[in-house]
Amino acid sequence: MKFVSTQLSYFFSDPQVRRNVRSLLKYLAFLGVVIAVYAVLFHVIMLEVEGQQHSWITGLYWTLTVMSTLGFGDITFHSDLGRVFSIVVLLSGIVLLLIVLPFAFIRFFYAPWLESQLRMRAPRRVPPGTEGHVVLCAYDSIAPGLIRRLEQEGVPYFVLEPDPAVAASRHFDGVSVVTGELDSRTTYEALHLNRARLVFANREDTTNTNLILTVRELEPSVPVVAVASEEDAVDVLQLSGATHVLPLKKWLGEQLASRVNALHAHAHPVGRYGDLLIAELPVHRTPLAGKTVRETRLRQISGVSIIGVWERGRLLAARPELRLGSASVLVVIGTEEQLSTLDDLFFIYDVNPNPVLVIGGGRVGAAAARALREREVPVHLVERDAAVSKRVRAVCDRVFTGDASDYDLLRRAGILEAPSVVLTTNDDAMNIYLAAYCRKLNPELRIVSRITHERNLEAIHRAGADFVLSYASLGVEAVYSILKGKELLVLGEGIDLFALPLPRSLAGKTLAETGIGARTGLTVIALRRNGELNTRLSASTVLTPDTELLMLGDLQQRQEFEALFGNGP
Repeated sequence: MKFVSTQLSYFFSDPQVRRNVRSLLKYLAFLGVVIAVYAVLFHVIMLEVEGQQHSWITGLYWTLTVMSTLGFGDITFHSDLGRVFSIVVLLSGIVLLLIVLPFAFIRFFYAPWLESQLRMRAPRRVPPGTEGHVVLCAYDSIAPGLIRRLEQEGVPYFVLEPDPAVAASRHFDGVSVVTGELDSRTTYEALHLNRARLVFANREDTTNTNLILTVRELEPSVPVVAVASEEDAVDVLQLSGATHVLPLKKWLGEQLASRVNALHAHAHPVGRYGDLLIAELPVHRTPLAGKTVRETRLRQISGVSIIGVWERGRLLAARPELRLGSASVLVVIGTEEQLSTLDDLFFIYDVNPNPVLVIGGGRVGAAAARALREREVPVHLVERDAAVSKRVRAVCDRVFTGDASDYDLLRRAGILEAPSVVLTTNDDAMNIYLAAYCRKLNPELRIVSRITHERNLEAIHRAGADFVLSYASLGVEAVYSILKGKELLVLGEGIDLFALPLPRSLAGKTLAETGIGARTGLTVIALRRNGELNTRLSASTVLTPDTELLMLGDLQQRQEFEALFGNGP
């Protein structure tokens, strides 16, 4: 009984439910009046026209049997007036009892009751004893990928959802969720912020500011990572108390800009691991095109190690016999001095002095154009919206206003001579179309693109894109890097650098004997032992105990590795 009373109390606490119930009661009262009028008219017609005497109970009984279409037939009219009255009662009963009443009951009572039952099942606090967890303030495009990464690492998480119905739906889908108001101290007390590992504020800038202030009022020391949609919001979020602010759209544009071929050949650093830098070196229009990895002799010449090769969006293991094409991009690792030596070797090769073409002038496109201009790379930008074109004119050499699918416009913008094109529209279908179109117009073009949905990754690579990165994956990598206390490393969509302890089953074997690459698709790029990093690996390198493997690959390949070899010594 206590549980039922609690449910009823929660059900009737909603003002909309109370209004619905009042509407249902008004209809029932109207229905009762109609039945009473019909019962009185039954007596009048039976007495004055038919000459029959019946009780009031009989009148109510007849009215209900006719209105409900049961029609037992034990009481009938014999006059025309009585039969017309019976037809009216029957038709009104069909409408009022069989159509309107069920609809009103479901609409005003049963559906809200089921919804309240669903809302009550949404968790309102984290389980007792929870600690070291991550709080996500929204289930946005970043959340699914971050949740997969946290689950892989065994880090507990909870998504904060203010709508109990949505929270209950997420809960049934297997997402760890807590419902509560975003600006309520009670909500964050229920999340045990004093024992949380990190709070991820991933809502709009104004809401993030409010919830950060609420979090800081309750727990001043918990790390808070906030996403800034607008660059102007960075300072506001920092002043509100955010430990880290992520202007992801600006970063996405800069990451895309760092992957273009322009001016002279050189290595583009994409991240750091310890004292070593990881960089990408395009092979296009350099003497490396056509050679095998062994024939490049980059390790002997500059000291860097080739740890992977990008081929049209696919990361391949740097096998010695792998032959490099004109579209290949080497992934190398080395010290700053070694990369500087590498740049000195290839700076003399003029890749293409023509302007890079950026399609889309939104925040991502403007950030990409600005980053290119800072590197003194000439930029042409294509934008459909005239107002946006006017706004981004200051960060480009030239702006072309019109539809990017117009051949004449693209030709005037320089698509036939451009070394690279950066696709920054937020429409995946448009980016896929433009990738295929630009590839047809200029086969030697390097195509760099953003995507919104991970499911479109294969499609845009098939269309001809060389490098693809999404807002969501960049957000996942940024938050995960902060969580792990390491520098942000962005290798490509879905590709990450894993540092895993050597499983006992692999101790004493050579790299060739393990078959890691063939069986999982992961690429072992280095070994760390006693604080020293060894990147000079070969098929005969022996794996000794207490060694940490550094490998390139995606999350599924890592799961396959752990399933095959175990996840620890």
